[in-house]
Amino acid sequence: MSQLSPTLELARDLISRQSVTPEDAGCQDVMIERLEKLGFNAERLHFEDTKNFWARRGDSGPVFCFAGHTDVVPSGPEENWNFPPFEPTIHEGMLWGRGAADMKGSLAAFITAAERFVTNHPDHKGSIALLITSDEEGPFINGTTRVVDHLEARNEKMDWCIVGEPSSTKHVGDVIKNGRRGSLSGKLFVKGKQGHVAYPHLAKNPIHLSAPALAELAAEVWDQGNEFFPPTSFQISNIHGGTGATNVVPGHVEIDFNFRFSTEVTADELKARVRDVLDKHGLEWDIDWILSGNPFLTAAGDLVEAAQQSIKAITGQDTELSTSGGTSDGRFIAPTGAQVVELGPINATIHQVNERVSVRDLDTLSDIYENILARLLT
Repeated sequence: MSQLSPTLELARDLISRQSVTPEDAGCQDVMIERLEKLGFNAERLHFEDTKNFWARRGDSGPVFCFAGHTDVVPSGPEENWNFPPFEPTIHEGMLWGRGAADMKGSLAAFITAAERFVTNHPDHKGSIALLITSDEEGPFINGTTRVVDHLEARNEKMDWCIVGEPSSTKHVGDVIKNGRRGSLSGKLFVKGKQGHVAYPHLAKNPIHLSAPALAELAAEVWDQGNEFFPPTSFQISNIHGGTGATNVVPGHVEIDFNFRFSTEVTADELKARVRDVLDKHGLEWDIDWILSGNPFLTAAGDLVEAAQQSIKAITGQDTELSTSGGTSDGRFIAPTGAQVVELGPINATIHQVNERVSVRDLDTLSDIYENILARLLT
């Protein structure tokens, strides 16, 4: 154990705790104990079944925040793993275990970077903060979004925020996410009239009726994207209709679809355009909408520049800015006006059996985080 780096030791401790959403399993207590020794004021913010904390060192601006989550997705059948998922194992230079990459490795790097930085710069300017939740992998109702609301209510702002999501692809730091697409889902209900397939004139087949509208929606060009975002995409994920019998025309059909959208269009604009297409085809319809998050973008600024320079200084490599992938908790933080980027380890095995991360990468990541702190707060 004495041969392991502090980052690796802490990552192993966190992985050993079975913090499947929304459980925290003591991870946050471990982090808070170490932060309080550095002079952080830790505020536990528990909402419903979710544990969160906001820890801050300093009472002036600018405020730099590390944001992340202690919860992980279920491991699935443990017999499919090479090593037990909650018994962190070092094998062939990799740390194996659920959460190694997403994102307990980043959490450990947050803490050790802060420890070294504060030791070397006890009188740093501004404030360092951590916003940690146990609700990122779940319904994201009582996690980061609630903490942000709490901070906003007392006008406590972040200037810069690094979310520790696994952003890298081949080498740690080769990609940072400086934004994310929005996600808008819809459950479309189209009404028809049930009947016998042998008497179609006495029925109204909602699948047939909706097909031309769905084809038009699938072919629609919603926008052209921009320098940072690809064009908005529309995808149908599920279609449910019928009684199970082959001789019955269904009385209704349900269609699930999703938009991943850029900053070139708003959720309200997408909803209106969908309504126009459905009405154009004379359908009797209803939609339940779920907006998981609006797009956000940190196109340029101090944080992007500091991250790029730090990655170059530590690894010798240039980094690519990207907005690809799904959503993250950055979508709740960016609307406050903070500059937000995601920077974490390689994402090749996240949510998979045998999730793992390079032991060396964890120390490299911690060094990058410390370097960013030094560039922004000294």
